[in-house]
Amino acid sequence: MSDTEDRGETKKGKPKAPNNAYWKCKENHPKEEIKEEPELDDHKLSFEDLEKKYGTNIMVGLSSARAAELLAQVGPNALSPPTKTPEIVKLFKQMVGGFSVLLWIGVFLSWITYGIEYAYHSTTSVDEVYLGAVLAAVVILTGSFAYYQEAKSTNIIASFSKMIPQQALVIRDGEKKTIPAEQLVVGDIVEIKGGDQIPADLRLLSSQGCKVDNSSLTGESEPQPRTCECTHDNLLETKNIVFFSSTCLEGSATGMVINTGDRTVIGQIASLASGVGNEKTPLAIEIEHFVRVVAGVAVSIGLAFFFIAISMKYPVLDSIIFLIGISEANVPEGFQATVTVMLTLTAKRLAKKNCLVKNLETVETLGSTSIICSDKTGTLTQNRMSVAHLWFDNQIFVADTSEDHSNQTFDQSSGTWTSLAKIIALCNRAEFKPGQESVPIMKKTVVGDASETALLKFSEIIFGDVMEIRKRNHKVAEIPFNSTNKFQLSIHETDDPNDKRFLVVMKGAPERILEKCSTIMINGQEQPLDESSVEAFHTAYMELGGLGERVLGFCHLYLPPEEFPETYSFDTDAMNFPTSNLCFVGLLSLIDPPRSSVPDAVAKCRNAGIKVIMVTGDHPITAKAIARSVGIISANSETADDTAKRLNIAVEQVNQRDAKAAVVTGMELKDMSSEQLDEILANHSEIVFARTSPQQKLTIVEGCQRLGAVVAVTGDGVNDSPALKKADIGIAMGIAGSDAAKNAADMVLLDDNFASIVTGVEEGRLIFDNLKKSIAYTLTKNMALLCPYLIYVILGLPLPIGAITTLFTDLSTDIIPSVALSYEKAESDIMNRKPRHKEDRLVDKALVIYSYLHIGLMQSLGAFAIYLTVYAQEGFRPSTLIGLREEWEDDDVNDLEDDYGQEWTRYQRQTLEWTGYTAFFVAIMVQQIADLIMRKTRRNSIFQQGLSSNKAIWIGIIAPIILALILSYGLGSIPALNFTMLRLHFWFMAVPYAILIWVYDEVRKVLIRRFPGSWWDKNMYY
Repeated sequence: MSDTEDRGETKKGKPKAPNNAYWKCKENHPKEEIKEEPELDDHKLSFEDLEKKYGTNIMVGLSSARAAELLAQVGPNALSPPTKTPEIVKLFKQMVGGFSVLLWIGVFLSWITYGIEYAYHSTTSVDEVYLGAVLAAVVILTGSFAYYQEAKSTNIIASFSKMIPQQALVIRDGEKKTIPAEQLVVGDIVEIKGGDQIPADLRLLSSQGCKVDNSSLTGESEPQPRTCECTHDNLLETKNIVFFSSTCLEGSATGMVINTGDRTVIGQIASLASGVGNEKTPLAIEIEHFVRVVAGVAVSIGLAFFFIAISMKYPVLDSIIFLIGISEANVPEGFQATVTVMLTLTAKRLAKKNCLVKNLETVETLGSTSIICSDKTGTLTQNRMSVAHLWFDNQIFVADTSEDHSNQTFDQSSGTWTSLAKIIALCNRAEFKPGQESVPIMKKTVVGDASETALLKFSEIIFGDVMEIRKRNHKVAEIPFNSTNKFQLSIHETDDPNDKRFLVVMKGAPERILEKCSTIMINGQEQPLDESSVEAFHTAYMELGGLGERVLGFCHLYLPPEEFPETYSFDTDAMNFPTSNLCFVGLLSLIDPPRSSVPDAVAKCRNAGIKVIMVTGDHPITAKAIARSVGIISANSETADDTAKRLNIAVEQVNQRDAKAAVVTGMELKDMSSEQLDEILANHSEIVFARTSPQQKLTIVEGCQRLGAVVAVTGDGVNDSPALKKADIGIAMGIAGSDAAKNAADMVLLDDNFASIVTGVEEGRLIFDNLKKSIAYTLTKNMALLCPYLIYVILGLPLPIGAITTLFTDLSTDIIPSVALSYEKAESDIMNRKPRHKEDRLVDKALVIYSYLHIGLMQSLGAFAIYLTVYAQEGFRPSTLIGLREEWEDDDVNDLEDDYGQEWTRYQRQTLEWTGYTAFFVAIMVQQIADLIMRKTRRNSIFQQGLSSNKAIWIGIIAPIILALILSYGLGSIPALNFTMLRLHFWFMAVPYAILIWVYDEVRKVLIRRFPGSWWDKNMYY
């Protein structure tokens, strides 16, 4: 590649505009729509000119007062939010979305029907007008409720995003401070490291192996190296500028803020991203599927009855009323509101347990998880590192792990210890936050990761002022730790005025450090690294790793002054200094105790049929020890190595499939084919992947998904982003997680605790359970409301329930009870079930058959029994009612005789018909109360669950009763509503039928529990 191409130029020397989203934006818009961009030359200015321009100081930063003044002038460092959908539009969408369209069609058909009838007969009944008005009232009521709940859930998600704000490490008043990125102003001096999202447009002042991902801005997928020198006249092409919202992939850098908020480059093209849509979650797809199916069924049955009525010589306008009544009888008006309430409640519960979800519907995905790939450090362990052991001079020394770590008893007189201590202090980027002089060392707050924090505090206890030691040994170059190299290196001037040599210090994975060494320090003297020394190293390493401790290796090298004089310029990108033939000094091990809640959480996962796989960068011995301590590898499980050791045979002689557990290293994984990996994942129930890279984590996730698993993955680093995105649900760490990981994840654990994931799984399963219960409850009454029209048309009975009464039945028994089921607690066996398969539907055949053909038909039987009793008490036996419809509805017949010879006028018959409507309505309402109670559980007995576990269920029981009493006794005298004052004994007649369906359901549950896996279980468990 030519030099011009490398700098981002074409052969003619022009910027590569087509690859740049900013220039694309300019080309695609008329000139008058684009504000002229001021010509920025910050990338060309010297440090002194930058200081003058922005009134700052590179070493001490801005003063807090000046920063506050600038913030007040220019506003927060944030992009202007996209134009929000007006609230009135959101309300309108709720009014006409989903099932509401069908109901609005019913409204207009009712009013059109009345208009046509009125045109021919001015004395026509206004029933159709009332029907349309009630339908409209139902739509407006349910739409308003759904809008209110959606607004609540939107506010919850908005509040969640504020709970995990982006932070920036800034130098102000000469001190390093962590502040919200929104408070940055131009002139601020900011430090960034691998994994950070760039908080503003920065002009780099120093860079140590810094590489950024500019793909969101320029489309360049390769990591772009950044330096502090100007490499191009174009601001967008030079390497000494990093842009707001891009990601630092590796290394570290310090920069000066030159643009904030909408004035940043990405701020000027932010509108380009506004059209990006979100992927639909499995739950959203399931709900959409349910809406389509139910709407299709409602319209199909309605149209079928319409044509049947026409063929039976019914007037067209009356047939339209049938169409309306039957269609809306099948519409679950409260469903959307129920879903929203359920998701909002779940989000609140999860937030209380330190889980923040970005999209409420992803929680259900977590509920169907079958494999969890978890990090070790900080997720399974406490991420509270402390130094436990040291190994130097061929001896293992025990460090003091008491609360203050002050009683260090190991020998500190050896020259080897002096060298090791210096490496520990210098090869470390952690720093104490300022202003903690009076705080005990072990309780001081540190800016840095857990391992470096432990090493810093350990050094501070032994030496005193570590920061002063670092000042005396000035750092001239650094390569930060990354998961590829697995080492950290820095080069220092020494504090010995007589020694002009540079000192290279390195720490990292012990085997990687040993590879780079040719000598070893024993008793302060360098010796060749022979086989006995290597063997002693491995023995110590295995012993410390076997204790479940994280082991680090340390080495150093003094550079010869002839080759590396004081003026030598070190380049960490070109690596113009030796990184081999160093002197190995010693090992240090850190203990990070497992979280106390993790073993129980792992056991819960195992009972729930979820496989927990540990994926860590640690040594296999350490990983295996931690896996055993938390139960990922059971106490009685053996790996192939364990079996070989027990039988005293070679590992190759052991059948790998006989081993329940497996520990796979990154090196082994690298050489595996996809088939070999799939075999390990399928044949071993307990797996640990050790010394893996983040890229290999992605390979493991893909392998799990090939087996048809729903995979949840935890991650905290920038390199975990691909795996987090690829997983069915990505889980980022709130404390240790990088900005990049949090952005890629679906869920953030505020406490970094594995047990919180298990809580999320339980909540996800509960959502699916409660949605199934709510749908099953809603569908049951559809059959009871459908049968009256069927019997009316086929057998010619007087209409058992009218269209308006049907609507009130829906309204009273649908919305409030369905929402009450949202509050239902988990059944006791919810975490003892196998994970839901990806192909399992929310509304499956078993649910539909049981709701419609079992409970639905039983409800219809009970309602018809009471309807027929009402007519029989007044003189019309069931046999007489068959075929009576035409005469019954004839307005000119005022002398219709019953079985006792009584004559009935049309007005009297109408009143009796409305009494039948009311009785049918009350019968369904009473039986739906029993249906509501039995739907509290799908498998367990109601006696196991109890009624007191869900207080909202009482509202779901009482509300329909109160509404029925109001309609019958309060509004029963209003003819338009078609209700009458029903005699009290009819209310109690429905109770035996309610008890019958409840007993029937309890028997179903008993047989499912008694005969798991049987025909009954497969066909009767919904």
